Amino acid sequence: MRIFKLLIVDENAASAIEYAVVASLIAVAALAGYQNLGNGVTNQYNGIETEMD
Repeated sequence: MRIFKLLIVDENAASAIEYAVVASLIAVAALAGYQNLGNGVTNQYNGIETEMD
């Protein structure tokens, strides 16, 4: 519990937490983008496969 009190009082810890939140949001956005890209590539290959049949 003492560590949490020190983190709340310490302004450097607050900055570190803010950076961690920003980094987490960037990671979530990147994962969503990669998923959309993967779906687009899959659809493209499925379209090519359909045309070749």
